[in-house]
Amino acid sequence: MKHRIILWGTGFVGRMVLKQVIEQPGFELAGVIVHDPGKAGRDAGELAGLGPVGIRATTDVDAALALEADAVGYFANADLRPLDAIQDMARALARGKNVVSSSVTPLVYPKSAPRAFVAPLEHACREGGTSFFTTGIDPGFCNDLIPMTLTGLCGRVDTVRVQEILDYSSYPNPRTLFEIMGFGQPLDARPLLLLPGSLTLAWGCVVHMMADGLGVDLDEIRELHERRPAERTLELEVGTLPAGTSAGLRFELQGIVAGRPRIVVEHVTRMHPGVAPDWPRSERGDVYRILVEGSPSISAELAFRGEDGDPNSGGCLATGMRAIHAIPAVCQAPPGLLSPFDLPLLPGRYNLR
Repeated sequence: MKHRIILWGTGFVGRMVLKQVIEQPGFELAGVIVHDPGKAGRDAGELAGLGPVGIRATTDVDAALALEADAVGYFANADLRPLDAIQDMARALARGKNVVSSSVTPLVYPKSAPRAFVAPLEHACREGGTSFFTTGIDPGFCNDLIPMTLTGLCGRVDTVRVQEILDYSSYPNPRTLFEIMGFGQPLDARPLLLLPGSLTLAWGCVVHMMADGLGVDLDEIRELHERRPAERTLELEVGTLPAGTSAGLRFELQGIVAGRPRIVVEHVTRMHPGVAPDWPRSERGDVYRILVEGSPSISAELAFRGEDGDPNSGGCLATGMRAIHAIPAVCQAPPGLLSPFDLPLLPGRYNLR
């Protein structure tokens, strides 16, 4: 059975996913919603870097949602507009379209998400008889699906640490890098990501998820961070980082259990390989590393590479395809907001072709 999909958002992630949906025999593209008027009227195949497919992108949301479709894949950027994105997705859910997304990361685990995020979506699911699932890479499947599977191989778990070790210099969203993460800003500046509570809003969901999966109660979640400057001016495709401004960010969210950090999400982010040489690295370059200490202790590294060899494009495509491959299970699920614990194994059906 083919599932008909409306794709909403054709930015960095959405454009790559659009190409895969067009080429996947298990899915059928029903429509494409764009925010940029310059993309309206263009053939979806052209937007995906393929030949024409006869479906034109539109900014008319109501017209697109009137199309016959099983689900909406929502990939519009929501870093600075989470409530607007939630209203977009609620609009689709209320119109009878199941929704999968990677846009509003606290919804990776709805149980711990702010009520202001959850309530409109719950109402829309009831109205439309639909289901909703959000995923990501980190926060996302590198914090839930993979470490939870590894802990299921243990007789005892002492600690779980998930590390993102990544060079962000090829990440093509300057607003996220400069405004939210604070790269290129003075080290004493306070970007949005480092305001008290921001890290917990974005990544606390997966700390709560791992705690629930392990059956333990959190005392609290602690935020730690440090920054490192660029030793020289960095001229990058995404922008310029003057010497002395922030070029490295390392943070931890520590899930405290019985007074000790037992569940830790750590990011080691550089804008150049030479930044902070003493911070954690991998011989494989950019990786997601899962470290489970216990009996047995388990370590695993995942390296994502796009067709262009870039880790950011590889990771973003994996993020989008995790959502797309969830569509059959989401369509079969009872109405409401879903977490990874609510879904079965999601193989890459029809990928081998």
